[in-house]
Amino acid sequence: MSPAAERVMARADALAAISESPDALTRVYLSTQHLQANQLVGQWMSQAGMTVWQDSVGNICGRYEGEREGARAVLLGSHLDTVRNAGRYDGMLGVLTAIEVVDSLHQQGIRLAQAIEIVGFGDEEGTRFGITLLGSRGLTGTWPQGWLETCDAGGISVAQAMVQAGLDPSRVALAARHQDDFSACLELHIEQGPCLEQEGLALGVVEAINGARRLNCRFTGEAGHAGTVPMNHRKDALAAAAEWMVQIENTTLQHGGNLVATVGELRCFPGAVNVIPGEVALSLDIRGPQDAPLDALLGELLLQAQSIAARRGMHFAAEEFYRIAATPCDTRLQRLLGEAVESVQGRSLSLPSGAGHDTIALAEHWPVGMLFVRCKGGISHHPAESVMAEDVALAIEAFGLAVRKLGAN
Repeated sequence: MSPAAERVMARADALAAISESPDALTRVYLSTQHLQANQLVGQWMSQAGMTVWQDSVGNICGRYEGEREGARAVLLGSHLDTVRNAGRYDGMLGVLTAIEVVDSLHQQGIRLAQAIEIVGFGDEEGTRFGITLLGSRGLTGTWPQGWLETCDAGGISVAQAMVQAGLDPSRVALAARHQDDFSACLELHIEQGPCLEQEGLALGVVEAINGARRLNCRFTGEAGHAGTVPMNHRKDALAAAAEWMVQIENTTLQHGGNLVATVGELRCFPGAVNVIPGEVALSLDIRGPQDAPLDALLGELLLQAQSIAARRGMHFAAEEFYRIAATPCDTRLQRLLGEAVESVQGRSLSLPSGAGHDTIALAEHWPVGMLFVRCKGGISHHPAESVMAEDVALAIEAFGLAVRKLGAN
């Protein structure tokens, strides 16, 4: 094992020990554990030759100066918060590998034309307050007005939590960085999916973070006695929903293009063993790396549902309650990361990210690129989350190559 990879694995274990409960890793925004993690990561940044500070929304930041003081920087990093009962690499791996990239430059006495900044974002998951990307939206200056009043399960508002953490809610805007501060942003992250493992590859390059559409849908037929209504007289809402669910699967497969569709919730009314379901409510979640094909798929699926309902003599309705645009990664950065990956593992793979990341917020201001690292079984947001030290060593090598090339100009 390379010393750098060994250090990353040990540091991931050290961060995993900073948890609100000893038997399940949980570290949420502005908690005592968040501040402890910031302090530890800040120490590691400092040891790597960086100037370190905590910004006004609680992100831990480090800067490794370029050849000329005050130069534009390449921004690296990921998040340090977790979901409840989390794994130890989601977010943290990106911060720790970035520190190793800088440490390598520091040990060799190398300064690039551009500076390098690393940010350990305070909140990406949204576990505590139910709002996501607080750290990265602090950096981009895009906090919605109402966020400070948002409360956690204990009734503590973001503003109150900031005061308890020694931060000033009136100074949130000071975390925002200027457009000219950064030339590009790179995030390394575990894949959280099975594609790299299936391809037998340690690393892959993200083409886009999937856009998503979520809808509440409803088939309304006619409830009736399960024993007395003949089959050819029924308006069974569950049968209609079942037919549509199979079509959702088949149509999405036919479209290809890394599109995915999921029906995750299904509720039957009145919900009795001896009553034909008169109404069925179901959810639809569809995602993909490009908005146009995503919207085309959604339109086709909704037409299919209407057709099924009409043929069966019932009603269909759908209401969209969530929409996020796809976030394409910068083509130049994809190419740069792809070349670095090819040089360390022989070939590269382009793939979308099905999960959201801080990169979504950063992409509104700067070119973004993402490098994925294989995780065992594609498991994430779970204590079984696992990466191999050999993969981490390759990740540090490839990420370092990309950063050095990017920062040289």
